[in-house]
Order: sequence, then C-alpha cells, then structure tokens
Amino acid sequence: MFNNIPPLTKNIIIINIVVYVVTNFILYAFQNFEFYFSLASYYPFSPFFKSWQIITSMFMHAPINDGSGLMHIVFNMFMLYNFSFMENILGGKRFLLLYFLSGIGAYVLFNAWEFVQVEIFATQLENLGFNIYEYFSDTAEVFKGSADEIATQKDLVSKITRIISTPLVGASGAIFGVLAAFATIFPNAKLDILFIPFPVKAKHLLIFTIIISIFLGYSDRGNDGGTAHLAHVGGALVGYLLARIWKKHINRFNQI
Repeated sequence: MFNNIPPLTKNIIIINIVVYVVTNFILYAFQNFEFYFSLASYYPFSPFFKSWQIITSMFMHAPINDGSGLMHIVFNMFMLYNFSFMENILGGKRFLLLYFLSGIGAYVLFNAWEFVQVEIFATQLENLGFNIYEYFSDTAEVFKGSADEIATQKDLVSKITRIISTPLVGASGAIFGVLAAFATIFPNAKLDILFIPFPVKAKHLLIFTIIISIFLGYSDRGNDGGTAHLAHVGGALVGYLLARIWKKHINRFNQI
C-alpha cells in the first residue's frame, strides 16, 4: 500500500512521522521542551517567533500525551494518503507548491485573526488606562483602578498572553489546501464520508467544511477547543485559488 503513494507525498508523510517520533522522544525522554517549541510556529510579533517556524510547524503535531495526541498526526497523514493521487494529477512541482503555499496561507490567515484580537484587547486595555506594550517591555506597567477594572485588565492581558505564547502545529492547513484543490478541480466527484449514509459531492463538502470552520474559528467554542479552525480556512483558500488557476490546463500537466 505504501509503495503506491507518489514519491513526494510519501516523503512528506515519512518526514512528518520521523519528526513526530524524534520530537516526542526528546520531549518526554529528556524533558527538553525547548526543541519541540522551537519548531512550532508562533504569533509573528511574539518573542518566541522564529522565521523558520512557518515551515517547520507544518511537520509538527500535538505531543503524544497532550490533547488529541497521536490521533492528530494519524488523521492528518490518513487524509494526505487518501488524496495523494493529487500529486499525479498536478505533477510534482505544482503539488509541492500547493502543499507549502497552503500551509503558509493557513499560518497567515490564522495569525491575521489573532492580530485583530490582540488589537481589540489592547484597545480595551488602553481605555482602562493600561498600556499592554509597556507591560511586555522593560517599563513595568501595573494594574490600577477599581477591583472590577483590575480584574478586567488581568483577563485581557491573559488573553493576549495566550495568543502570543500558544504554538501552532500541524499539517492540517497544507492538507486542507490539497482537499480544496481536489474539490475545485473535481467539484462533482462523490465522496463516501464516515457517519454519512450517502455520497457527498466534493464541492458541497468543501463549502460545508469552510462554513463550519469559520463559525468555530470565530466562536468562543472554537478558540477553546485547541483546533486552529481558521488555519484550515486559510489553507483551503490558497488551494482553491491555485486550483482555479491551474484547472484550465489540467490535461497538460503530465506532459510538462
């Protein structure tokens, strides 16, 4: 079965598995958290952010003992395996372009929303007389005001701290780009989905998934669930746009 996977997709799956094993071994055997989090990606204005993380985080997944754990990478690699035929349809160069640009698009859209939230929280703090930028700088900013105002300030600071200190990991954004490209090129293809008793057209599944992801991404439930739903939307958007560009020339890909 593994031998039937196109070479680039196979290598991406292998790299994901190797990175998962190595990072978890270092994380739990040596209690070395720095290595794991240096490969995850962060909010671009976070002190933990490094430029390479935008790429390396695509090969990172939730630690084996944390939350979804092993199922995070198993589900992602299973989905990538099921749509590995897209490499044959697009050709290797276009498939790699699709995969990595979708992953980058996932990072950009997710953090664009995070930026909006930070600015909203910072403005609310400013209205309470609290400067969040001084708080995170060498200039010590102290909480002040009534008990309720101080409680509100601490809550807003906590939300901003969560945004800049929570890592983003996973290949989901890149994989959503591949799925969106498939649904764009083959919109009427029927897919059998677990727990759905009838085949679903790819275009309908994509639209439904995007709507649900946007809803969850903008809701409190989505933010607390540990899943970067808007990253999925970002990856899917890039996949859709690239597929729209390439769709007219799909029959010539294999000749290049």
